[in-house]
Amino acid sequence: MPLSWNEIKSRALAFSREWQQESSEDAEAKSFWDGFFNVFGISRRRVATFEEPVKKLDEKYGYVDLFWKGVLVVEHKSRGKSLDKAYDQALDYFQGLKERDLPKYVIVSDFARIRLYDLEENEQHEFELKDLHKNVRLFGFIAGYQTHKIQAQDPVNIRAAEQMGKLHDRMKDSGYTGHPLEVYLVRLLFCLFAEDTGIFEKQQFKEYLEERTGEDGADLAYHLSTLFQVLNTPREKRLKNLDEQLAAFPYVNGKLFEELLPTAGFDAPMRQELLDCCSLDWSRISPAIFGSLFQSIMDKQARRNLGAHYTSEENILKLIKPLFLDALWEEFEKIKHNKNRLFEFHKRLRRLNFFDPACGCGNFLVIAYRELRLLELE
Repeated sequence: MPLSWNEIKSRALAFSREWQQESSEDAEAKSFWDGFFNVFGISRRRVATFEEPVKKLDEKYGYVDLFWKGVLVVEHKSRGKSLDKAYDQALDYFQGLKERDLPKYVIVSDFARIRLYDLEENEQHEFELKDLHKNVRLFGFIAGYQTHKIQAQDPVNIRAAEQMGKLHDRMKDSGYTGHPLEVYLVRLLFCLFAEDTGIFEKQQFKEYLEERTGEDGADLAYHLSTLFQVLNTPREKRLKNLDEQLAAFPYVNGKLFEELLPTAGFDAPMRQELLDCCSLDWSRISPAIFGSLFQSIMDKQARRNLGAHYTSEENILKLIKPLFLDALWEEFEKIKHNKNRLFEFHKRLRRLNFFDPACGCGNFLVIAYRELRLLELE
């Protein structure tokens, strides 16, 4: 679970004070970024590498100061150096990266200033280090928070359906069909969402696939089957000598991984399709369309019509806000400084039950749950 924003702001203030006088890139840049990631409750070592070698257009190798595959490139300079030149240097590395590893964000800094480029939203934000605590929400993607506005027809939703649809078609063509195929794809969808929304560690699923499976895909089904069994087993009941990388995955209750499925078969193109799915930022996929997304994956004709037959998130919020959400937020604002009343309020949140009599894909319930969790985290 991500840290609360209050905790992140507190850490950001402490971080800014600690680094306010630093100026030497060579001496302390790596420690600076280790500390920066810690502000958001994330171990830098777990998700990103320093000095990643990348071949540039001139066939010479450059070294990315910090590289988080598919998410972030950081270029760091000594205090007072040009951030524009740092950004140009960061862009030079893009030609040497695989498409699925291209970042969504670029950060440049000289200790005193931090500048964030959101490449997908075409936005740029710059502020002084002392104001980091005022700008932490810009870096929600590090902590596991969703940072982009969700739109019903957001191209990323359509792309997700297309990518998963390709994998579905290949599995179906191989002879893996019916109920087993549906359950298998739901499990894969869960894993893709889980590593981008804080259930798994960042890129935990993707790294497991890349590091443990061969490029020909022949052993992919075995490793996925093993992972599914691990996810279905509480930590205290797992083998004591279980592989360390597998043991790091959390237990997932709810019986999603309980059923024993027939063994699937994969090849190199199918493995690549799954890795391409991993390269998407699944935190940007609207939870309001999860059911519709799955339906479109199973139906080629529906993939381009994604969003035509579900209630939009905007309309769901128009209903649930006056129904119960606005009242809960008003109550929270009145009691948030009273520890005892806040405790009772939290207990009451846990006891709330919701019923959607016209439940189709579960969009209303998913959004209602998400909004209540956001209130709880606040």
